[in-house]
Amino acid sequence: MLWTTAGAVTLGFLIALEIAARRYGMPGPVTSQAQEVIVAPKSGFLLYACMALTMVVLTRRQRFVALGAALGIDAVFLVVRWAVGADLTDGHPFGNGALWVILGIAVIAVTRRTGQERVLLLKGAGLGLLLLAGRKTGDTWLLITSKTRPMVLDQYLATADHALGNPSWLVGRVVTATGPVGARALDYVYAQLAVAAVVVALYQLRHVAAERRFPRHHLVRTFLVIGLVGPGIYMIFPVVGPIFAYGADGGHWAVADLWPDLPPPISAVPHEIPFDEITPRNCMPSLHTAWATAIFMHSRRGPRVLRYAGTFWLVATLTATLGFGYHYGVDLVAGVVFTVTIEAALRSLERGWDRSGIQLVTYGVAVFAALLVSYRCLPMEMAERPWLFGPLLILAMASVIYAYVRTTSQWEQKPVPAPQSEPEHELVSG
Repeated sequence: MLWTTAGAVTLGFLIALEIAARRYGMPGPVTSQAQEVIVAPKSGFLLYACMALTMVVLTRRQRFVALGAALGIDAVFLVVRWAVGADLTDGHPFGNGALWVILGIAVIAVTRRTGQERVLLLKGAGLGLLLLAGRKTGDTWLLITSKTRPMVLDQYLATADHALGNPSWLVGRVVTATGPVGARALDYVYAQLAVAAVVVALYQLRHVAAERRFPRHHLVRTFLVIGLVGPGIYMIFPVVGPIFAYGADGGHWAVADLWPDLPPPISAVPHEIPFDEITPRNCMPSLHTAWATAIFMHSRRGPRVLRYAGTFWLVATLTATLGFGYHYGVDLVAGVVFTVTIEAALRSLERGWDRSGIQLVTYGVAVFAALLVSYRCLPMEMAERPWLFGPLLILAMASVIYAYVRTTSQWEQKPVPAPQSEPEHELVSG
């Protein structure tokens, strides 16, 4: 019943987004995902990552068969596209085979399997399709934010960011100084965040095929919830980012061409500014920071190489989000709090809600709401008193992290059995 309800809600949500996208003359997530059965996919790497997630339910032999089928189908598609001279500038020449395999596993589950085996295969196919649908729904959400939010709040965040020392401008100059090599490496890390998540998820789901069941909590759940809830905050707090509002990429819509050389002055009182109907309002909170934080948190229980990779991806993603001018520093603070709160809610749901879980989630929500209110209502005060508000922002974020670590550590502590007393031997006089 739980999976049926979740599937019905997801389908209804996708249909609603499809209708909304059609109103603006663009294909929605359902159409975009269906098109990639034939047309060149936007990200072949993501499709193969989704297939890898699906294959956690298969045996080793079945995985080799599935991978071979995907590569063979892609080879056929590649030959046909080469023969007809298809244009591949807007997509990758591979990936369709992976999607065909995922759909094929779902068909086999319905037509050739029964009982628990059918459920397991459908869960595997659903997991891969959900990750892909998450990417497609994100693209649709970005379109909706640009069409429905003509005014943006960048001046408020740029002013509040003075409390943190304008990190986007600082890191932007550093990344610019590294030249094309550094920028290209960071861009790859930034673009392949979902693939990194799949690597961590595959480690967490490595025993599914043997145990024939999924663990109750894993990274994919957190990833999908972040993608589902985050765009709703975009609608409440629309922001385009420094490179658009204060850089050359904003064109005549930009307040000024300042990024990354000169931070915006704090002399003027911030106000809403109009912006085009193309640029996504996807800054508050930084979901790339949120997803990278989730990867970091879930990699902590892995082997050393996975922990190092999770740390690297978090640091590189934070550097990219700031260095490319996509986010302000205050976006990243909010993104970390956002992720820790969602992770706390999902873990509380997994183990059963109790007082400590409710308190932890409530505190995270309160801190996140306080951050948004302060960015909107106190930006001038934050800019004029960085010595006060800068540490307060970091302290607020650190307090949520500390509360999470402290609470979850208590959850994981097993009760120590009481020591058994040694039997006492009494001397018996004869």
